[in-house]
Amino acid sequence: MLTNGLRINIVTDDLQSLVDEERRTRSVEESDRSDRTSKSFNLSAYHTYDEIMSYLDYLNNTCNSSCSTQVIGKSYEGRDLKLIKIGRLNDESIPGFWIDAGIHAREWISPAAALFLVSKLLDPTDPIGKFLLNRYRFYILPLANPDGYEYTWTHDRLWRKNRSRHPDPRVKCHGVDPNRNWDFHWGERGTSSKPCAENYGGWQPFSEMETRAMANYILSISDSLAVYLSLHSYGQYLLTPWGYTTKLPADFNDLMAMGNLAAEAIRKTHGMQYAVGSTARVLYLASGGSDDWAKGVAGVKYSYTIELRDDGKNGFFLPASMINDTGEELLNAVTALGAGVKRQETRGRRRRNNYREETQDKKKT
Repeated sequence: MLTNGLRINIVTDDLQSLVDEERRTRSVEESDRSDRTSKSFNLSAYHTYDEIMSYLDYLNNTCNSSCSTQVIGKSYEGRDLKLIKIGRLNDESIPGFWIDAGIHAREWISPAAALFLVSKLLDPTDPIGKFLLNRYRFYILPLANPDGYEYTWTHDRLWRKNRSRHPDPRVKCHGVDPNRNWDFHWGERGTSSKPCAENYGGWQPFSEMETRAMANYILSISDSLAVYLSLHSYGQYLLTPWGYTTKLPADFNDLMAMGNLAAEAIRKTHGMQYAVGSTARVLYLASGGSDDWAKGVAGVKYSYTIELRDDGKNGFFLPASMINDTGEELLNAVTALGAGVKRQETRGRRRRNNYREETQDKKKT
């Protein structure tokens, strides 16, 4: 490679050691798994699909009126896409804050961090949770790709896509990249038309049951949504649209202002640095992504993707010992983002009211 002018950057000296350590940790956790109840759900460990679903059911049965779960659709293999709503559920005036995680199967830290956030929002003694729930109703989908996620536990730890089959029986490869399947600039740059590719966007936009279910639900609440946030890993990026082009949205400065607030909140938590910018400029071109669709179709102004820890040393094998720190960073980022968006909306409403008053005064004179 050196003779061809290619530069080599070694991110991990020994990937196998990370695999072995994760297997060892999982083995210890599985040894006492039969003794666990949903009440004693360990937020500092990674969990299977069934355990996560049981935990959500437990929360639904114990949170009184502050939360409810809803199955918004099914995966290709028949697993539930289970959403948890948290906040003042009957108050239609409160804006919504959407968070999804696990759309890429191997990114285990994203569902784990989402569940950490859920626990904090439902903790009546947590002041940050109270602060957020006074301002937003949260819609959190901890596992957007349950089939792929389960496959990473049973077969291939580094599987990325879902587990659907192509309608053409001659195609033997499984799966579509759910984050290239959304119907906004679908099939353009940064995606593949080859079914065996990791970033295969599907045989048509919204070909996948999982993305259709998510899109339908988001559209049903889009009028109230103030923020869309999709959790991924790894790299430590806070990304804005667009992913399909290096051109920037007209309100890019607004997106950057809020994104920088969130990144600074993360830095103040444990010192982690997150780069902020548009997906195509900071990371790479990626068309058919959920955040582009949320902004371009559903009309959610503040639409982001967060690539969580780490910077590549552990990559997809982030140790379970880092879940809590990552969850705390996410909680603080969501708090900063939510507070900033709320201030912007208040200022905008005040400007509109001042404009109306000035217009009325002019009419009187």
